[in-house]
Amino acid sequence: MYKILFNLVFRKMDPEKAHHLGFFWIRLAASVPGLRQLVKLVLAPQDRALRTTALGLDLPGPFGLGAGFDKNAVGVDGLSMLGFDFVEIGTVTGEPQPGNPLPRLFRLVEDRALINRMGFNNQGSARVAARLAARPHTSSTPVIGVNIGKTKVVEEADAIADYVKSTQRLAAHADYLVVNVSSPNTPGLRNLQAVSHLGPLLAAVREAADQATPYHVPLLVKIAPDLADEDIDAVAELALELHLDGIIATNTTIGRGGLLAPADRVEAIGMGGLSGAPLKERSLEVLKRLRKRTEGRLTLVSVGGIETADDAWERITAGADLVQGYSAFIYEGPFWMRKVHKGLGAHLRASGFRTIAEAVGTKA
Repeated sequence: MYKILFNLVFRKMDPEKAHHLGFFWIRLAASVPGLRQLVKLVLAPQDRALRTTALGLDLPGPFGLGAGFDKNAVGVDGLSMLGFDFVEIGTVTGEPQPGNPLPRLFRLVEDRALINRMGFNNQGSARVAARLAARPHTSSTPVIGVNIGKTKVVEEADAIADYVKSTQRLAAHADYLVVNVSSPNTPGLRNLQAVSHLGPLLAAVREAADQATPYHVPLLVKIAPDLADEDIDAVAELALELHLDGIIATNTTIGRGGLLAPADRVEAIGMGGLSGAPLKERSLEVLKRLRKRTEGRLTLVSVGGIETADDAWERITAGADLVQGYSAFIYEGPFWMRKVHKGLGAHLRASGFRTIAEAVGTKA
């Protein structure tokens, strides 16, 4: 049903407008008394065998929605209703910003991929923090990660202060924090992945988070798939040295190799980060390298090209404690998580493991 809707309606719409329309429907359904519980019962039936613990958090399963879909924490309940085991909001910057000029989101349907140059469009850390603070907390409240990035107009030399500002505002409302230094759509941002810059940045964010809360907020860093292998190793060593809680691998890529879409159309789209199925191979390579370097001492979250339960299970057995998706959600629709959970449950039972945690890294 969704694929018919996608081909007849969404595919013919501007991708960003289609996103806003679909997200509006999700939020609307979640706002209707009783409807959210009914939809969740249908789309997200609980398989207790999939429950897992990571980052010190109890989760209904290992599969979350990656950052970028809900930039301002306006639809967390609706996304949880669809079955995501946790939701990462953002990227949130210190100050509000409109992002890059339109158009800035493009589909490569042949490749089941997206290209975006959104530019961290968001309402800013103060407003997002206020929204999160106003949320009621109950036993059914979804786990929320908060992804923070650099405000575009802030100079690279002042980046640490900008990240610290967001941390001070958001740490108390986050189940975990992610430092995003790997989006290709903010000038100079990826320079912060160099260990000489990244070390002081992460240390400052860790200190700010500790001062903002009386408890430990897990801190992760999100890296690009385009890093050279030796740089991935260096980030892993730094994360261990600074006692980070984890690494998210990977963000979008600036590469365009191996695409099915016509080269002239891809060239006409221009700059931006590529996500979706073409990222599958490299994202898995980075995960395996990180697992080898960290030997289970960090929580690894794998994202990039994960479309099916088979993909998710492959990442888990390769060393991912948690997995995330985003682009496949656009192509698969609201029943996607139901299919993934059903498939993961089948994999778990066939493997003989009792829990997802037992399966992590068994084929590393």
